[in-house]
Amino acid sequence: MRILFIGDIFGKPGRDIAHRAIPALVAQREIDLVVANVENSAAGFGVTGDIAETILKYGVDVMTSGNHIWDKKEVLDYIPRQPRLLRPANFPAGTPGRGTWVGKTRTGEPVAVVNIMGRVFMAPLDDPFAVVLREIEAVRGKARVILVDFHAEATSEKVAMGWHLDGRVTAIFGTHTHVQTADERLLPKGTAYLTDVGMTGPYDSIIGVTVEAALGRFVTGMPARFESASGPARLNAIIITADPASGRALGIERLNLSLQEVTALAAHG
Repeated sequence: MRILFIGDIFGKPGRDIAHRAIPALVAQREIDLVVANVENSAAGFGVTGDIAETILKYGVDVMTSGNHIWDKKEVLDYIPRQPRLLRPANFPAGTPGRGTWVGKTRTGEPVAVVNIMGRVFMAPLDDPFAVVLREIEAVRGKARVILVDFHAEATSEKVAMGWHLDGRVTAIFGTHTHVQTADERLLPKGTAYLTDVGMTGPYDSIIGVTVEAALGRFVTGMPARFESASGPARLNAIIITADPASGRALGIERLNLSLQEVTALAAHG
């Protein structure tokens, strides 16, 4: 089984490159399931129902999110009706939506996706280390292949979660910082790990935001209006190879593709 996970889709540039890349990668790399983090897909801040439905049409099977999930208020009506859009499972009880999805791949193999959020330098949500074990236990009898998107700021917290879940899930990977790390590995008990998958979006930017606005805030300390940058985009993603019988990861491959590389990939599709 091969699973493609796409790092934080940021604004229209991110949506456009994901649209081009997904069908080509699915066909050429024999992908069985596509997951994408979409919390920045609406102009860099949040996601709307219309944008989420469009991303599903690209070939994405399930969407994860994080701290920006509520930035567009219309998502409050959409998320309870769309089980394929997740919000972190460790939001307090009563929060709209759900943090776990269970479904099947294109070949009919069961798979589960769990979305959680860190607490270091983030909002003080419920304990992610306890909540993730609860969510895993709830799906254990339904799927052996389990993926966890840990939306967190601190690398130490993400590494700790990797060791916490080694042998319990197929893969645990980080999102949120928009900066791809190069530490992909298979942990000793068979779990694939990467600290941050990175960003799918405009790279002549400061983590997706226009350079002038973000740099100005650092230099002057004054507030500035953040807007999604335009220009060339890159696709950051990982491909996880898993054994559906045992749930163990067999491999993890990191992707960092320019628009030109994606265009060439699509041309050969």
